[in-house]
Amino acid sequence: MLLKTFGWSFAVTALGLVAAVFYGGWQAFGIVAILSVLEISLSFDNAVINAGILKKMNAFWQKIFLTIGVIIAVFGMRLVFPVVIVAISAQLGPIEAIDLSFNDPDRYKELVTDAHPSIAAFGGMFLLMIFLDFIFEDRDIQWLRWIERPLAKLGKVDMLSVCVALIVLMIAAMTVATHAHQHGGGHADKASTVMLSGIAGLITYLVVGGLSGFFENKLEEEEEREQEAEEEARKAGKPVSGVLLAGKAAFFMFLYLEVLDASFSFDGVIGAFAITNEIVLMALGLGIGAMYVRSLTVYLVRQGTLDDYVYLEHGAHYAIGALAVILIVTIQYEINEIITGLVGVVLIGWSFWSSVRRNKRIEAAGGDGGGPDSKAEVTSGV
Repeated sequence: MLLKTFGWSFAVTALGLVAAVFYGGWQAFGIVAILSVLEISLSFDNAVINAGILKKMNAFWQKIFLTIGVIIAVFGMRLVFPVVIVAISAQLGPIEAIDLSFNDPDRYKELVTDAHPSIAAFGGMFLLMIFLDFIFEDRDIQWLRWIERPLAKLGKVDMLSVCVALIVLMIAAMTVATHAHQHGGGHADKASTVMLSGIAGLITYLVVGGLSGFFENKLEEEEEREQEAEEEARKAGKPVSGVLLAGKAAFFMFLYLEVLDASFSFDGVIGAFAITNEIVLMALGLGIGAMYVRSLTVYLVRQGTLDDYVYLEHGAHYAIGALAVILIVTIQYEINEIITGLVGVVLIGWSFWSSVRRNKRIEAAGGDGGGPDSKAEVTSGV
């Protein structure tokens, strides 16, 4: 079962890691491996969400998402998007950006280094908004309760996450401006670049979130219609087959899933810039990770077991928050890419371990983990 589900992912992993060694030696191998783990960890909750929605769709639409959807996810967002980001920020054509990365890596690195403040500000704000919207939301199950409980209360204030993100952006821009002034440098306009790029990242997040919300509302409307139709069938004494969604409802689901995947792709791609600026290594690492996300989605649809590890979503969002902070810090200061990669892995591992412990406590108490909110509160938290 595992080999059938993850076979293509294993094959792509082997090819990608071998290609990394040939491209840049063992250091490149390490970077691609870290990027792969980062992408899997950041997109794990995406796979859980995908599986939950795919279960409601018929076989045709499941196949559409797992074929066309994965092509868009792997080749569109993970491979093309990093090139587009570099091309725009370094003011190059996409072909020129790829050509430079292969044939003149020193010049390419110089251009990307110059563009790094705008990339880091854009990505830092986008990732920070994902984390803040998660941490300010009141949840039945809490992982680090001493942090999450008070922040959930604060989250009742409207637009708090946007205000916090803008304050962080202002501090980052002021730090850059002060540093430029002290060194009397020719980078005085760097602060305004950071400010504009950060606001662009914030707007991008709000637009993606708005689209996701729009499609989610459409899905809810379709589901309500399906339920009403089933109720009428029951009242009329007709058999209710529980037909999986197709047609318009499934189409809206497909669109919603693509928007969700795009938003999760943003955090993986932007987070990758905190680890490496090389397009080739980024494409290899994120491509491998995206394949595992697809395999995880299929596995969850067929088995439905991994969603028992309830803190993994928390761990993924804390990893996103850590990456956001690291990206913002790297606008002005250097941070070793190994540290950047390991932070996410440690947080995901910790959340998995906490989930296992929680499940054991529930099992020992004779529960099934799916009880009322009060039970979830008792058995959650660190």
